[in-house]
Amino acid sequence: MDPAPYLALVVALAVVCQWVAWRWKVPSLLVLLLCGFALGRVESPDTVLGQTMLFSGVKLAVGIILFEGALGLRLRQVPDLGKPILRLCTWTVLITWVLVTLLAWGLGFDLRAALLVGAILTVTGPTVINPILRTLRPTRRVSQLLRWEGIVVDPIGAILGVLVLQVVTATGRAGPWADAALTLVRAVGVAVLLTVLVGWLLTWMMREDLIPDYLQGVTFLAAALGSMTASNTVQPESGLLTVTLLGILLANQTDLHIQHIIEFKENLQVLFVGALFIVLAGRVEPAQLVEVAPVAAVFVLGLVVIRVVAIGVGLRGTDVTRAERTLLMSMAPRGIVAAAVTSIFALEFGHAADHAISLGEAAREDGDAAQAAALFERATDLHALSVEVDRLVPLVFIVIVSTVALYGLGVGRLAERLGLATASPRGVLFSGAAPWVVPAAKRLRELGVPSVIVARERADLRAARMSGLRTEAASIISEYAVEDMDLAGIRSMVCATRDDDTNAIAAGEFSHVLGRSHVYTLKRHEDTDRARQATAGHLVGNIAFSPPMDYDELLQRTRNDHKVTSTELTEEYGSDEFWNDHPEAVVLFVHSEETTRVASGRRQSGEAGSTFVALVPVGADGTPATGPVPTTTGAHPAVA
Repeated sequence: MDPAPYLALVVALAVVCQWVAWRWKVPSLLVLLLCGFALGRVESPDTVLGQTMLFSGVKLAVGIILFEGALGLRLRQVPDLGKPILRLCTWTVLITWVLVTLLAWGLGFDLRAALLVGAILTVTGPTVINPILRTLRPTRRVSQLLRWEGIVVDPIGAILGVLVLQVVTATGRAGPWADAALTLVRAVGVAVLLTVLVGWLLTWMMREDLIPDYLQGVTFLAAALGSMTASNTVQPESGLLTVTLLGILLANQTDLHIQHIIEFKENLQVLFVGALFIVLAGRVEPAQLVEVAPVAAVFVLGLVVIRVVAIGVGLRGTDVTRAERTLLMSMAPRGIVAAAVTSIFALEFGHAADHAISLGEAAREDGDAAQAAALFERATDLHALSVEVDRLVPLVFIVIVSTVALYGLGVGRLAERLGLATASPRGVLFSGAAPWVVPAAKRLRELGVPSVIVARERADLRAARMSGLRTEAASIISEYAVEDMDLAGIRSMVCATRDDDTNAIAAGEFSHVLGRSHVYTLKRHEDTDRARQATAGHLVGNIAFSPPMDYDELLQRTRNDHKVTSTELTEEYGSDEFWNDHPEAVVLFVHSEETTRVASGRRQSGEAGSTFVALVPVGADGTPATGPVPTTTGAHPAVA
């Protein structure tokens, strides 16, 4: 197959697999790997692309993924988590490396290969952590700890692997350990130097408006790829550290607005993650998987235990709570960096063996028989080691599949039991504290649905606080609300301030967090010149409530004795009967055992067993002003 149709097929499959995973609510990585294994039986990526082109592309794609992830790491978001994050990126990594190395050595791997796989499997990675966090949406502290660990430890694992490679393949006169120390110093030095230079240049150009908006995304992409390539040229495999540090530096520059650049990179990341998993999985033969399966099963179980030990020891003495440590112990899926680095290092050992043979032939031509014999012996050893490392490739893929399935599918219930997240979030975020918001939030609470009410002034939240509801005194379009506010358990948002433009801006911002289908705004006030005054359609969220109402219409109804009620629908008393009895009602939410959603449309329908939370006109005695008085049982369920 020609490269063009192969690459087109990979891209198409990457998109389809991730869409299928979204529809089925399973980790996308599992679907991608299965598809990649299947495609590899039809056409090998090595045959189509060649190893040189393949691994060059893999390196660049991994660098872009880490750069995109690092752009989201802001130090001001974790002022209370500095010590735990430092521990996760130092002690936890070291403990994991040592214990995984001992585990692999105990299972029969050469010590040098064991050291390599130990270094590689210290990583988790944004490619597997971020999709789980999007689904799980845990508390801010847990989310930040996992994101920082996943992104920062990836290049650390790669550097550790390079050090092992350097020690094993060193041929310099200074000796392997001196070469390894020099490698580490050069890798860190080159990464820091390039980060400072490129970061300063990009920051200066952005602040001086020297880059037009439409070129900013591709300029940052070119800078990241250029920095990574330059770093790898000076010191092999240091590029991942460079792009990670560069992303963190740019993300923490004051007055540097890069949100649109992050969105551009997020789209690339989704594409690259899918393509990489499909391509790399296609290189693994089924026979290889079967051969290492027994060892891999024991290895995966060992990794689970090692994670518990590493987190328990590494975070001892920090302010991380027991529940948070427990969840961190249960979240260590391995991702694309582990797969990519293992495949690359397997190739590097083969290159080292070939290089030793070349040196041996040169020594023999110079008449140095002893040196030639030593080099040929070393080449034989390195070749045997490269075969050993080749066995690590299918092992690591089994680890990836197993850990993603184990942690991705099992962490939801654990997080719920720990009170740190919910596997099926259904909470509602209210922007604004209109008179009907607090009663609606109280009704939702009675149904087991959490809510957060956000308003600019603390005085506006007094009634909500007195009712025991969760509140946030902040502007809904502030940096705190958009980026730092804890949204654990929140699924939907209702933008319900008096200002239509604020609602539109908030809807646009939170669409990136909650998904556009879960963000709603009130109907806009009627404008005399709608074409000139109305907000552009792409800035407005879905229109809330049934029938749609603007702020003043809802306010007027609450002043006219409309109260927030909850009505359970049955087979005998469905939504048609509800609307016949309460033609002036405004349905706010539809609640069921599976989900809670914001009502919309002219006449909301609901299935038997669901509950309407609605504004209903009531009389002086508190009963519905229209229609028959419902009873608690029978055909007409209670309107409370």
